[in-house]
Amino acid sequence: MATTHELHDGVAESPASVRSFGITDRGRVRAVNEDQFLIAELTKTIRIAQTSLTEPLAEQSAEQGHVFLVADGMGGHAAGEKASALAVAAVEQFTLNQLKWFFHPDGPDAQRVLSEFQAALQHADSRIFEAQAEDPQLKGMGTTLTMAYQLNWQLCVLHVGDSRAYVYRDGELHQLTEDHTVTAHLVRIGQLKPEEAERHQLRNVITNVVGGDRIGIQVEAQALELQPGDRILLCSDGLTEMLSNDEIVAVLDALDDPESACTTLVERANDAGGRDNITVLIAAF
Repeated sequence: MATTHELHDGVAESPASVRSFGITDRGRVRAVNEDQFLIAELTKTIRIAQTSLTEPLAEQSAEQGHVFLVADGMGGHAAGEKASALAVAAVEQFTLNQLKWFFHPDGPDAQRVLSEFQAALQHADSRIFEAQAEDPQLKGMGTTLTMAYQLNWQLCVLHVGDSRAYVYRDGELHQLTEDHTVTAHLVRIGQLKPEEAERHQLRNVITNVVGGDRIGIQVEAQALELQPGDRILLCSDGLTEMLSNDEIVAVLDALDDPESACTTLVERANDAGGRDNITVLIAAF
């Protein structure tokens, strides 16, 4: 279900300027990297084929959108790497060919975009099952998928699995997504304490993935308003399994530049053991 998540009152009137960077690393233990990430910019462009006027051959609108995405694949025989790549490619193709992304950010179209991206993730799920049918070695492969679509000061977040999306605002880190895992579910219904979940043997058992053993997914979706100074962090669990929220905040406090912050977070996660692939993406508004 699409919901609206508000962290402040009011929307900035001037256009949003965006700086972003992503990085993925194999870590210290895994033989291959099954994570993928994507940063894409959407622009209105007019290309002049022929004119009697003296003007550039192409002009771009000041209105720009961005898609940020992290996917953490799973499955043997490099199937996880293929699953995450298929999911990212499916979202790319949908964004390019089907998404009607030009909309007034304060209007109801934000909910429409959420619905459209939910359908795109459902398509990615079907595409992975088609690949499984074509190659038995890929059976059971799946991927998490956490993405954020930004236009002006509106952000749409869609999520399946246990990768995460955060907003860092005024020195505080707010988790926007819920982990779709056995232990997270037990915490939500009060059968497990958060501190117990951190050490629980089932903490990495995912209950909702793109692909996997069963077709059909539940896409968590929400829209929220950004404000100047916000930073969005998308990451795979290779970061959050190694570093606490306080350790992540310490890096974001010290480093404003997305590239420096991403690189440092990966280094810290590896220093802490690097038990999984690590992917970090930061966008600063």
